[in-house]
Amino acid sequence: MFQRREFLKAMGAGLLVSVLPNLSYALAPAGYQRLLVLVELKGGNDGLNTVIPYSSDDYYRLRPSIGIARPQVLQLSEQVGLHPAMHSLLPLWQNHEVAVLQGVGYPEPNLSHFRSIEIWETASASNQYLGEGWLTRLFRSQPTPPGFAADGVVLSSQNLGPLDGGARAVVLSNPQDFARQAKLAADQQAGAHSSALSHILKVEGDIRTAASALQQAPMKPPANPADAPTAPPKAAGGFAQAINTLADILQNGTRIAVARITLTGFDTHGNQQPTQARLLGELADGLALLKTRMQAQGRWDDTLVLSYAEFGRRPRENGNRGTDHGTANSHFLLGGRVKGGLYGQTAPLAGLSDGNLPYAIDFRQLYSTVVQDWWGKDASSLFGQRFGRLPLLRA
Repeated sequence: MFQRREFLKAMGAGLLVSVLPNLSYALAPAGYQRLLVLVELKGGNDGLNTVIPYSSDDYYRLRPSIGIARPQVLQLSEQVGLHPAMHSLLPLWQNHEVAVLQGVGYPEPNLSHFRSIEIWETASASNQYLGEGWLTRLFRSQPTPPGFAADGVVLSSQNLGPLDGGARAVVLSNPQDFARQAKLAADQQAGAHSSALSHILKVEGDIRTAASALQQAPMKPPANPADAPTAPPKAAGGFAQAINTLADILQNGTRIAVARITLTGFDTHGNQQPTQARLLGELADGLALLKTRMQAQGRWDDTLVLSYAEFGRRPRENGNRGTDHGTANSHFLLGGRVKGGLYGQTAPLAGLSDGNLPYAIDFRQLYSTVVQDWWGKDASSLFGQRFGRLPLLRA
């Protein structure tokens, strides 16, 4: 008998679908027409060398080898600035389209990669274990419209993350792989001989709907061709490729509520400076590219980008010119409706020796802001308790 694991193996690495069975999709408000793009900085990016407290002597005391020299810092204020590799973000900052979120974390932080990312992606308390991603819970209680190809698309990772546990989520390398793998699923269903296999294929058969949307929808020109740039910004690497894949999907007319893109390699225990510089440059160039592609489609005002990672790094550098697992971190919120500026608390380094940083923004405040202020949905029961939203978005 053809088993589920054989079916999933046949689907290949290019596609993974998780579908909640027997789900009746009611017509949702137009809020999900606004796109959320989650950017995972896998491994735990060092926030102190990303949003740099360059005016602090304690920063240089704690980081005599890896601290970013004051003249190199891209100043955002008289206290903090960006890593020099992130110069591609400066035009967005100057246009008030980037919110710099300082001190993002949660109570009783966990320093395990596996457990801490689980906390972030399920939106649980540190001592609470949940089996579903926070977006899965949201889409189950307040579904996306039936015309959507999927709830979300996952790029650069095989892990569904916040879409795990039942969301209609597609792991995608590119639209052509998606269409090919969907045809395989259709062929397998046509040859099904058992009720069990038929059920599996029916549950996972939603991929054919999304594949049809990706494969058949005509390419749409920019909403306002006069506003389209003559050439895309320079961006290279897997992160830029994933962004271009996402933009191509959306330009085809495919509708989704969320996309997640993973940029990996941030676990910098040794020789941090060159590795982080390369990754932050790729991140900034890719985000600038995303704005360009979305603006060309007339969708930048309806796109919200939020970065996240399992944790930050310790303030004091280690003996290998790197940093070890820490707590509170700096993150970014970008988009045409973002109220740009500095939020949270600049890292309190005075007198710090080997300690970790306290958090100023609970990450679930960001999620509540997304759910309620971006999508107009009810977050009252989503996270087990109410979290105050932040004034990050314009109407």
